[in-house]
Amino acid sequence: MKYTQLGHTDMKISQVVMGCWGIGGGYTWGEADEKMSIETIRTAIDQGINILDTAEFYNEGYSEEVVGKALEGRREKVLIATKVWVDNMSAEGIIRACEGSLTRMRTDHIDIYQIHWPNRDTPLQETLDAIKQLQKAGKVRAIGLCNHGVKDLSAALEISDIVFDQMAYSLLFRAVEYEILPTCIKTQVGLMAYSPMAQGLLTGLFSKPEEVDDERARLRFYSKHRPGTVHDEDGYEPEVFEAIRHIRTICAEMGEPMADIALAWVLHQPGVIAVLAGARRPEEIIEDAKAAELILPDEILQRLASVTEDLKMKMGPNADPWRTASRIQ
Repeated sequence: MKYTQLGHTDMKISQVVMGCWGIGGGYTWGEADEKMSIETIRTAIDQGINILDTAEFYNEGYSEEVVGKALEGRREKVLIATKVWVDNMSAEGIIRACEGSLTRMRTDHIDIYQIHWPNRDTPLQETLDAIKQLQKAGKVRAIGLCNHGVKDLSAALEISDIVFDQMAYSLLFRAVEYEILPTCIKTQVGLMAYSPMAQGLLTGLFSKPEEVDDERARLRFYSKHRPGTVHDEDGYEPEVFEAIRHIRTICAEMGEPMADIALAWVLHQPGVIAVLAGARRPEEIIEDAKAAELILPDEILQRLASVTEDLKMKMGPNADPWRTASRIQ
């Protein structure tokens, strides 16, 4: 495993982060086996992964509860990054939400506390000042953002030190490359990539859109006519699955799993400090951890970018994976 210094802090994070959305189960991922989830987290630690990413929103806090159970006797080995939901951005809401997360995860501090989505009704100053109070109290070590574009990231940096901005980024969803990633590089804020496997599309499991279940097909990749979508686009299904066909060929030539190459490609991009790998079984996180060690030749990096360039151009700079009217500014 490789590690990256986290901003100006004394923390180093593994380049592969275990994403804990899936272990919470719920409407997107279905039922989760708690014992299997705990075993998966502990396997991640054994693989050298030293940071877990969760959120109070994931199945109403259940993901955080599982994290707390899994880290019993192991808390000192792992950094916890969790997120406060958009409804809790007031000063009182931040304090209350943090206390709830601490209780569920059975810990006395959160290593990186993130704003999950921007809130246009609560002043950012109020939100960040409340988190800084938690820092002074020793309950939060560092502040991160999630789903914040150039405008919101810049505003946050005027108020507080931000260690990373967590954004959707994959071979199939490259919107951050237009403005957000260059801004992260310029301001020395690391970009942490979530959904680097595009919610399963880059695992090699799917060859056509009909094979993707409706819960995953809420993304802008798919037609607005799929159940549960909240966008008004026709989707990009031909471009997505044509790109997957080419990626599959390149991976076969290399003799490496598509998921590993997908994770490694993102890690090779300037400004990216880590990728989130969601896993629900130990064997999945063992495979994901290999991505940090996988070196992709420049020629492969360029070919992968080339076969997804058409999709990137058509989807444009909207970095919100779900909505046409982007919440990310």
